[in-house]
Amino acid sequence: MNVHIIYTGGTIGMVDSPQGLVPGADLAGWLSGLLPPGRPAAPGLESLASTSLTALEPLIDSSNATPESWQAIVEEVRAHAAEHPAEPIVVLHGTDTMAYTSAALSYALVGLEAPVIITGSQLPLGAEGSDAEANVLGALRAAISGRVSGVALFFGGLLLAGGRATKSSSWDFAGFASPVAPPLARAGSDGASWEWAQADGSAGSEASPTSPTARATPRPYARHDVVVLDMAPGITGARVAALLDPLPEAVILRAFGVGNVPSDEPGLTEAIERAIDGGAAVVVASQCHQAEVILGHYDTGDAIARAGAVGTADMTLEAAYAKAQFLLAQGLAGAELAEAMGRPIAGELSPRR
Repeated sequence: MNVHIIYTGGTIGMVDSPQGLVPGADLAGWLSGLLPPGRPAAPGLESLASTSLTALEPLIDSSNATPESWQAIVEEVRAHAAEHPAEPIVVLHGTDTMAYTSAALSYALVGLEAPVIITGSQLPLGAEGSDAEANVLGALRAAISGRVSGVALFFGGLLLAGGRATKSSSWDFAGFASPVAPPLARAGSDGASWEWAQADGSAGSEASPTSPTARATPRPYARHDVVVLDMAPGITGARVAALLDPLPEAVILRAFGVGNVPSDEPGLTEAIERAIDGGAAVVVASQCHQAEVILGHYDTGDAIARAGAVGTADMTLEAAYAKAQFLLAQGLAGAELAEAMGRPIAGELSPRR
């Protein structure tokens, strides 16, 4: 079996320069040394016959990623899948926005025949003690396992559903977590013996019958005006109003607990109501890593719920932001977009209880 690798940039392939880390490592040479022909395969990779490699142009630091960057990866994946529909794909990506890209790919690639595994590393491949080798080998094992569907993220020994991951550390080799949903699999200390959470290892990519991807090939990502706004003790209604002027297309409002905002703050609730009346979708997320947003559970969340704000259920911020961008790209807006946020596309939220 061949696995196709798409290199997008990121720490894994960077080298030192006077301006700091920049892309420049010999990734193809490193991969050939990692998987030399004619030698016994590493445990768990016995069925891997070869790898192929393409690189996006230009390579980017993932902190510079945009929805157009997501689309470039989607198009590269689809172009390869058109010629090799059953061939697994591994995407090498920077860690800073990997979880955003992972969620974005999961929405846009629903129904793809082969799995897509995204990974990277905290240290460049040439650095002493780098985690690059372990993560790439783990991603390859997941890709050829026959137990993964859809998009998944492998990092630090954990295989996570693409729409459920969040970056939890900027330095720990276990740099990603899935706060609400359990990992799809855990790699053993030898890297080859895996513990799978379910029989098929599904990344939860089945489309909802009413999702845009179930109706037609999704329209491409483009940059839409989605603002992420954090609540904090003492934030004023005037500041919230100023942050929402000019009016964005959608607002991800990161609230307290299960979706609470400082509703006693003069003008704050009214500013959110004006945004909704003006046609913006207001989607309420939680600042907690583990939470299920339930607007109206407390009085402090009820007022914005009555105004038309909706909750993200148990989605991560990355999944909610990428989903808002995806739905806007499909032509949804305002109340229609807000309502669609609660319908799963690729396993990014738990079914309603």
